[in-house]
Amino acid sequence: MEGTLVNLIIQIIAGAIGGTAAGNALKDLSMGKAGDAISGAVGGGVVGQILMAVLGGAAAPDAAAAAGGLDIGGIVKDLVGGGVGGAVVMAIIGAIRNAMAK
Repeated sequence: MEGTLVNLIIQIIAGAIGGTAAGNALKDLSMGKAGDAISGAVGGGVVGQILMAVLGGAAAPDAAAAAGGLDIGGIVKDLVGGGVGGAVVMAIIGAIRNAMAK
């Protein structure tokens, strides 16, 4: 349970960073700093959890289990999945918002 919560927190933070970065890069889809960060955080959490369900958690070696169940590969997977998920969801929400405004 603790490992799953840590993974989710990492994914949400990475998603917020990814959403904000995508908002800076895609000015026409940006919803402002707060909107980009919130949509990115939601996207990072959702996509990160989907990736964790699809790819599954790797069996933790004894060293990782002794260190609290955290391993570098799992953290990197959470960071990448959350960051990319946050950027993609922010871009999708921004595109839908722009389409509805027309």
